[in-house]
Amino acid sequence: MNPKLLFWVPALLRLATVFVAGAVLWWLAGPIAGLALALAGAIVALFVQLSYLRQLGEWLNDPQSGRLPDGWGAWTDVFARLYRMRRDDERNQKELAEWLARFRQAMHLLPEGVAIMDDVLFLEWCNPAAERHLGLTIERDKGLRVTNLVRHPDFIDYIILGRYEQPLTLSLRGRKIECRIIPFENRRQILVTHDATDTERVEAMRRDFIANASHELRTPLTVIVGFLEIALSDPGLDGATRTAHLTLMTEQAERMQRLIGDMLQLSRLESDEFPLRRERVDVAALVESVAAEARALSGGKHEIAVEVDGPDVMGSMEELRSAFANLASNAVRYSPQGGKIALSWRRGADDLQFSVTDRGIGIDPQHISRLTERFYRVDKSRSRETQGTGLGLAIVKHVLLRHGGRLKISSTPGQGSTFTASLPNTSLPG
Repeated sequence: MNPKLLFWVPALLRLATVFVAGAVLWWLAGPIAGLALALAGAIVALFVQLSYLRQLGEWLNDPQSGRLPDGWGAWTDVFARLYRMRRDDERNQKELAEWLARFRQAMHLLPEGVAIMDDVLFLEWCNPAAERHLGLTIERDKGLRVTNLVRHPDFIDYIILGRYEQPLTLSLRGRKIECRIIPFENRRQILVTHDATDTERVEAMRRDFIANASHELRTPLTVIVGFLEIALSDPGLDGATRTAHLTLMTEQAERMQRLIGDMLQLSRLESDEFPLRRERVDVAALVESVAAEARALSGGKHEIAVEVDGPDVMGSMEELRSAFANLASNAVRYSPQGGKIALSWRRGADDLQFSVTDRGIGIDPQHISRLTERFYRVDKSRSRETQGTGLGLAIVKHVLLRHGGRLKISSTPGQGSTFTASLPNTSLPG
């Protein structure tokens, strides 16, 4: 049926009912009574309409679906439609609030900083990462101009020039912060920040590693190439000289082989393509084997003692052997002839410990924090004499990290050092 008819037909019927009742009373009791009844009916109808208009006005001041009246007559349909519309709005608002809460939670968890600014660079909102990167506080800085909050000449030039195709890298509070501005809508801009400090540090480490590795390989290659040139240019070298040259070339080739082997091992330890394969490791036998290798390297020049008072563990036999052997060989290389070296495996209060203690030259405290860096050497000349690659402690650190452990170093110059490979109790066999 036509919606207009649905409204007018009931209204006209109610009005006709009032007039018919007035006409009947007119016929029964006279014209005054009939007119009075018709007037009273019209007044009641008007009062009802005004009452519903008042209720509608009050509801519009606080439009909640649960507060709508039931209505009468045409108002029933009006209030029913308003109830449906308001219920849909409340559902949409609830969904919008949920999405907004999820968005804010996601923005809070993002490692990237996000700040929203208007077209004149006044701060409207930012997430915690942006607060950390730029030194902002949303409660304090909201509504302030970002260029007054981030007082860096390069940042201000970046804003003024408006060349947003490339990101801008700033040094703020000792960190490298990469900034990018993204215009959106007509009067909004997004400032995205990224902490590139670790990335730059890794890149610097990569450059240093390549430079150091190239330097380490260049030295033995120079020796080998030099002796080969001598041999080619002077076929009449006497046997003793030729033998000495071959011996030196062999030593340098072995040094390169050890260096390349250590670099490949480090690469495997850092790669996700080589996950840790756990097996039961007989640590007592492993320590005895490492001690035997250390005695062979020492050639009887050191006194090497072994103490084993700990359980077996779950881990990689090959990796743990490499870590323990590196610690033991370092003690042999950096201990003077006749020095004492102690290898021990014991269960600590809250961990498992393999310790190597020597009475060697010791290490100055300023060097200890850097000992596990690739190619870092306290005494470069002595390292060349001992034929070290400069990667041993880096290998130890990465092996322990893969096993959930850590390397502890204590040393006193002139008195000796103790290197402890600590493994967690979770390494114990189940």
